[in-house]
Amino acid sequence: MKATAKRPIQFIRRVSFLPLLCFASFAFAQRPLIVDADTGNEVDDLFALAHILLSDDLEVTALNAAHWQTSHWAVANSMENSHRLNQQLLGEMGMDVPTLRGAPARMYDWGDRAQHSAAAYEIIRQARQGDSLEIIAMGALTNLASAVFIAPEIAPKLKIYWLGTTMDFETGVMKRNDFNPLMDPFALDYLLESRADLHIIPLNVAVAMEISRERLDQEIGSTELGEYLIARWEQHLDGSREKRILWDLALVAAYAHPERARQVEFTTSRDSGNRVIQVYDWIDAEAIYADFFTAVRAFKKR
Repeated sequence: MKATAKRPIQFIRRVSFLPLLCFASFAFAQRPLIVDADTGNEVDDLFALAHILLSDDLEVTALNAAHWQTSHWAVANSMENSHRLNQQLLGEMGMDVPTLRGAPARMYDWGDRAQHSAAAYEIIRQARQGDSLEIIAMGALTNLASAVFIAPEIAPKLKIYWLGTTMDFETGVMKRNDFNPLMDPFALDYLLESRADLHIIPLNVAVAMEISRERLDQEIGSTELGEYLIARWEQHLDGSREKRILWDLALVAAYAHPERARQVEFTTSRDSGNRVIQVYDWIDAEAIYADFFTAVRAFKKR
């Protein structure tokens, strides 16, 4: 009788422990994503990459290099320039993330318009593996649009976060004559007309991310990672500039910390798919910088 009385008690204890294990697994689960970056283009890309790599809640499953070849100040091979800087940043941070080369230039004008690259095929591979795939794109959309052009069936699985365009929220007009759209106009049109889930932060919203070199020195200048990032400020064009806008930092922060930004629905024009996408109309720039400074100051190289 004593033996049979003990068994139910032991069983109850085992069952009650299982939810704790499930909760622990859930609590430490990371959100996987691909990052597509034209890191060699401007100063902000390196800051944005550092911010997202510092997030314990996110797992970058691939870091793709994007071109900025259409720019008037582009180097001879802008994608390779971005690829090198991606690898250099990972080395500085002591991190191991797969880095892939993307398209060397914009999509083609006719026929097979896709730029076939390791980055495009990695997007296809990961999209085919699961039900959805989240991607942050900081520059030209060539790698993403090429992947959809090659494998159209993956489009509904893609959730794309991108910086570009200028939005007039009163008239509902989206202008596409700024830097990132002009790097590959067809790629943007193709994705707008696709079934990919688009989340766009316009430049006239991200402009709130203006910051002075003096403040960066004060906040993170004494840290090893901060020194490396600020050196990029000095080595880029106009290294003596007193202020810059760290555009892409707004994009990755809005993705990583949704409470720091707000999205509204926007219906594209008839020549751009005539469908609903999500557009950011506000960001909390001060809170974004506070999060960023805290993460950089706490960073220890692995």
